[in-house]
Amino acid sequence: MDIRERPMRVLVVDDERNIRHTLRVCLEGFGCEVREAATPEAALAALAQGPADLAFVDLRLGTASGMELLPRLLAESPHLDVVLITAYATFDTAVEAMRRGARDYLPKPFTPAQIRHAVEKARRHQELASQLENLEGQLSQAVPEATLETASPAMHAAIGLLTRAAASDAAVLLRGESGTGKGVLARALHSMSARRRRPFVTVNCPTLSEQLLASELFGHVRGAFTGAVKDQPGRVEAAEGGTLFLDEIAEMSPGLQAQLLRFLQEKQFERLGEGRTRKADVRVVAATNRDLEKDVAEGRFREDLLYRLNVIEVKLPSLRERPEDLLSLARRFVSFFARAAQRPPPELSPATEKMLLAYGWPGNVRELRNAMERALIVWPAEVLEPQAFPDRIAAAGSPVMTLGGPHTLEDIEREHVLRVMASAPTLDEAARVLGIDASTLWRKRKKYESGEG
Repeated sequence: MDIRERPMRVLVVDDERNIRHTLRVCLEGFGCEVREAATPEAALAALAQGPADLAFVDLRLGTASGMELLPRLLAESPHLDVVLITAYATFDTAVEAMRRGARDYLPKPFTPAQIRHAVEKARRHQELASQLENLEGQLSQAVPEATLETASPAMHAAIGLLTRAAASDAAVLLRGESGTGKGVLARALHSMSARRRRPFVTVNCPTLSEQLLASELFGHVRGAFTGAVKDQPGRVEAAEGGTLFLDEIAEMSPGLQAQLLRFLQEKQFERLGEGRTRKADVRVVAATNRDLEKDVAEGRFREDLLYRLNVIEVKLPSLRERPEDLLSLARRFVSFFARAAQRPPPELSPATEKMLLAYGWPGNVRELRNAMERALIVWPAEVLEPQAFPDRIAAAGSPVMTLGGPHTLEDIEREHVLRVMASAPTLDEAARVLGIDASTLWRKRKKYESGEG
């Protein structure tokens, strides 16, 4: 049942009978279902009998402590909203209560209006949590690669580290080739963290000029540059209380790197064209497919910024490094796109499975997704055969291409480029081996991934 369609379930924990009775009368007058407990043990037993939405917990429970009870209640019921009540209110106690997971802090004596406000606030929190769960369910249906299920030891290690990192506010640097799912894991980190009810905001660093990226991040005021016709807050402000994901951080210019470093150190920034200093509480997660240490050595990336971003480093394996997951991911994509096309999901033939495992997947999970979507469109049969895939993939299941064989120069170039990219740790290194510009190689990769050549 939707939370808006049922009474709020409230647990009152206080060792004084009169306080429990007063709260019960007040809460039942607001339409709540109320249970009472006089001791920590009774409170935990009450939760074991059934969930609650909200708990009012006295700070002093005879010889016991409501502060010590707080994390035990949340361990039993993670979605419980707890309001600590006390006649001994101090600022330090309030801060400690919030640190331990309390939603609110209410000094005695309190009024019915304050109790009503706490109940309404808790209801809003519960409604938002329900909406978030629904949105996450819709996301998993809309984004089939958004799964943390894996049989790969390397991926298990990455997810384990990510899970531990979620318990802190430390900056996280996600490293891995393009298409390995860094954005998916950044969102997963956010959803596992204490900031999950606040915004998750993405900034794609390579897509904008330095000035526009600075405006995108920190905002601007009217007249800051040509086209700035009104004040505009940036993504940092939009992410207040949540997570800011900086994708492909290595593409950020040196000047903007300095501004980002200052924000990471001081949580302070200015909008473009404004003298006022602002503050924001956000957790920064960055991602890169580049060798940042090499960029530091060559003067393209600030060493101090790297240290600030790289508090916790999570390395994502390429798809060719997790062959245990390849076929299960392929079938997941097949089912997803078949469902969208309103047709039964086709099976993978043995030849197709062999081909998928033999191909190098330079575009990683993103390339696999695109390949399976294309196959569903061009191959109407109930079994997917290698012919449903672009030549560059289908050739992986065929005999190895040899020089002097019946191959066009374009086929030989494509095969060579894809193999070098598959074996090189970065795009820059692959370009160096091939003796071409990284930008030229990037365009070739795009061409190959689209199936055009």
